[in-house]
Amino acid sequence: MLEVRNIFKTYENKPLLRGISFSVAQGETICLLGASGSGKSTLLRMIAGLEFPESGQFLFNQIDLAQTPPHLRDFGLVFQDYGLFPHLNIFDNIAFGLKMRNVPAETIKPRVAEMLDLVNLTGFENRKVTDLSGGEQQRVALARALAPSPRLLMFDEPLGALDKSLKEDLLNQIRAILHKTKIPAIYVTHDQDEAFTIADRILFLHDGEIIRDGTPDEVWNSPNSVHAARMLGMGNTLEGRMKNAEGGMINVETRFGMFKAECNHNHSAGDKVSLLIRQSGEGEEIKLTVEDVLFDRDQFQVKTGSGLVIHMKDAPQVGEIIRVRVKVECLA
Repeated sequence: MLEVRNIFKTYENKPLLRGISFSVAQGETICLLGASGSGKSTLLRMIAGLEFPESGQFLFNQIDLAQTPPHLRDFGLVFQDYGLFPHLNIFDNIAFGLKMRNVPAETIKPRVAEMLDLVNLTGFENRKVTDLSGGEQQRVALARALAPSPRLLMFDEPLGALDKSLKEDLLNQIRAILHKTKIPAIYVTHDQDEAFTIADRILFLHDGEIIRDGTPDEVWNSPNSVHAARMLGMGNTLEGRMKNAEGGMINVETRFGMFKAECNHNHSAGDKVSLLIRQSGEGEEIKLTVEDVLFDRDQFQVKTGSGLVIHMKDAPQVGEIIRVRVKVECLA
C-alpha cells in the first residue's frame, strides 16, 4: 500500500501542495482530479522519485521511499505523450523495462505476448511505433508499463491527446485491465468523465489541498465544496447570508431571493454560506424567466434572467416564465 503523508511543495516561491495526505490500497484505483496547474503531475513525479517535496513522506508497504532511487521503486508511469521509442518496434518497446532488469530472453518473449494480448494488440510485435494510431500507441505504452509487474501504476493525463470516441474505448480497457491485474493505480486528470469512469475513489485537488475524498457516488451526492460542485457541473452555486435556522434547515438570503436549504454546518445568523441548487422532482418550486436556450445533447440548457441555469427536455420560449422544482443544499 502507498501512503502519502503531509506533503508540502512550493513552485516559484508560492505554495503548490499544502499538507497532501492519502493512501492507495492494493487493487484500488484513485483519481486525482483538479484543474491544470493544481499540482497533480508534480505529485506524481515526487511519488516516482523524479522530484522531491520540501517536507512529508512517501511510504510503500510502510517503507519510506526517500532513499530509494526512481529505478528501484518499481512503479510504472504512463504519460499523455506515450513516451515510446520511435527507433524500436512494438516488441522491443514493451520488452524495454524487462531488458533493463536483465530478465532472460526466454522469459521476455512470452511476457510480451501476454501483454499484447492484454491490450488487444496481438500480432503487432514487428510494427513500427509510427505506424500506429494514437489509441494504439497508448495501449503499447500501457503494455510497456505493465510488463515488469510494477507495484504501482501512475497515469498522467494519459488520454488527453485522443478524440472522444477513442478516449471512451481506451478508458474502459484501462479500467478492465486494472481490475484484472489488481495493481494499485493513481490516475491524474482534469476531466470529470474520466474520473467517474475509472476511479474507485476520487480526490479533488484545489489550491494545494485535497478538498474532497470519496467514492464517485459519494462525491456526486455530497460534494461538500463549492469548488468540487463547480468542477462537476452539478448545478448552480450561489453565495448568500444565513437569516435564521429552523428544524435542520436554514433560510438564506441571496441576490436571487430567499432559499431554504438543508444544512449540517454550525452557522449563525449573518454568516456567509455557499449553496448548491440542483433540479429535483421534489423540493422548492421557483419561478424563472427564460433568457436564452441552447441545445445540449439530448436536452436544452436554459439560461434565466436570474442567472440560474437549468436543463429541460423541451425548449421553452425566450421571455417565457417557467416553474422549476429545485433541491437546495448548503455546501459551506
